[in-house]
Amino acid sequence: MAKPKKFLNDPSAAVDEFVAGLLLQYPNRLRKLAGHHVVLHSSFAAAAGDAHPNTQRVSLLSGGGSGHEPSHAGYVGNGMLSGAILGGIFASPSVSSILAAVRAATLPTSKGGKGCLLIVKNYTGDRLNFGMACEMANAEGMAVKMVVVADDCAVARQKGITGARGVAGTVLVHKAAGGAAAKGMDLDAVVTAAETVAKGVGSLGVALTAVTIPGAEKVNDRLANPNEKGECMMEIGLGIHGEAGMRQCPLMSCDAIAKEMLAAIQAYGKEVDGKIMPLYNSGDELLVLVNNLGGTSNFEMSLLARSLVSQLEKDAGCKATRVLVGSFMTAFDMQGASVSIMPLKGDATGVLSLIDADTDAPAWAKVDIWTRGASRPSDTEIAEVPGAAPSTSSESGTASLPPVLLDNFATVASAVLAACAKALMEAEPLLTKYDTIVGDGDCGITMERGAKEISQRLESGKLRLDHPSQLFADLADAVSASMGGTSGILLELMFRKASTSLSTGERLTSKEMAEAFREGVEAVSFYGGAQEGSRTMLDALFPASFAMSIESGATVNEAAAAARKGADATAAMDHAEAGRSNYLSKEVLMGTPDPGAVAVAVVLEAMAPIVS
Repeated sequence: MAKPKKFLNDPSAAVDEFVAGLLLQYPNRLRKLAGHHVVLHSSFAAAAGDAHPNTQRVSLLSGGGSGHEPSHAGYVGNGMLSGAILGGIFASPSVSSILAAVRAATLPTSKGGKGCLLIVKNYTGDRLNFGMACEMANAEGMAVKMVVVADDCAVARQKGITGARGVAGTVLVHKAAGGAAAKGMDLDAVVTAAETVAKGVGSLGVALTAVTIPGAEKVNDRLANPNEKGECMMEIGLGIHGEAGMRQCPLMSCDAIAKEMLAAIQAYGKEVDGKIMPLYNSGDELLVLVNNLGGTSNFEMSLLARSLVSQLEKDAGCKATRVLVGSFMTAFDMQGASVSIMPLKGDATGVLSLIDADTDAPAWAKVDIWTRGASRPSDTEIAEVPGAAPSTSSESGTASLPPVLLDNFATVASAVLAACAKALMEAEPLLTKYDTIVGDGDCGITMERGAKEISQRLESGKLRLDHPSQLFADLADAVSASMGGTSGILLELMFRKASTSLSTGERLTSKEMAEAFREGVEAVSFYGGAQEGSRTMLDALFPASFAMSIESGATVNEAAAAARKGADATAAMDHAEAGRSNYLSKEVLMGTPDPGAVAVAVVLEAMAPIVS
């Protein structure tokens, strides 16, 4: 069995180091309580007498075992928690740490303290330890109450006195209670807000892999092995510590997983006057929180959110006005997700403004609320803006383009294209041979595809030969439609740049053609990032473009010779700065020229006799 891979030093010091890292991230917002794994809001740092925050508002504390981050320390902030008590990895915090946190965040009522609410997830250790601290604090003259959250719909109601577990719905309790405290409500009102959410939210989790805790000797492979049919397995309803869920089953599609999750939540329902009723009904507005259990990609989270909301709205007839997606209460590296659903009706409407209220707690993102209209504004796509017809378009003709002062341009261009295409097709085996050694083996085939496409368009009259600007635009289109890959996009860039260059000016002579070639080559370098000497097609293009420049005064024959010399020189380059060759060793590269540079030389050599 492979040993787990974690970013870890000493597992026994992991919680200390986590707290230290947290304080580095929020130097102005957070403070650690000396001697305890307790993180408090910085407003408690120098609190004394009337300056103590508890004289202004009820304090809120929550916590539990470490490993569920950002719960709970990520929710410490104005409008949410006053502090968080961190236990060991998946272990309840001690009574002494909980009581120390209460003392730091709460004044006795005789000194003007507004009281403290403890928000606790329904696990035996948490209930007992927080409960003991609550009673001890009350005995010291503080007004402390406790709300237990049990939102997990995976544990059957008749399972026993343990009851449903507290999971990601707890975060919504933090938010509502925090909003109430921030408004200055008294302790009883804050408790009521917390209990309203706790009773109104239902959650369920699924996982594709089990959680492996830091310091474990082996990877938790409970879901790693396929069933007897060889099918990958997943689990429905497991807890945030990796506790066994409702059942294991073969891996399902995202839509099917969402259907299972919603069915389980509805089957568990809610208790109303001693009867079990569905959690939500058609026509209800919902808050939907889709929670990453730690190891699921953001991409997959959006897919699951789409599946869940789509079924809630299209199948159940509800309206998800608030959709939150992200990591709210995790389980280290568990590849899984949970959904928490809260209908926004009845008593819940009274706490809605508290959930929507602002907070600066770092782990809470402001909800983007949809309330008006039959459909979301985001359902309406922004219409694509059509591109303006360029001066090189077929509709515009050549009237708006600079006149061509090149003898028999159309005839010469047709002959050049036919010869270059033929040469490239014939060179395919050689280019493929070179690219098999120093690349991924597709250069020859890619160049051949482009050559065939240009040849076919030439023969069918689809290339506009009357003006260079239009011709290069058509060549760019042909390359775009046929070549693909890096070489295809680079050649398309070169042709488009040349087309643009030749679309303006007073006239087109060989000087402007050479300048357009130079600009096209420079565009390849700029957008692709390579230079002459990088062991790419530019090692042939740059020498050729310089040879054709007006400063050089060289002929096309000399430009072709310069391209061939540049291509041959790449065989002596022992490293490449771009392309697939960048990954290869000196020993592999030496002796084989760059196939892209060779292709450039082949084209110019085919072109030279005709143009000259």
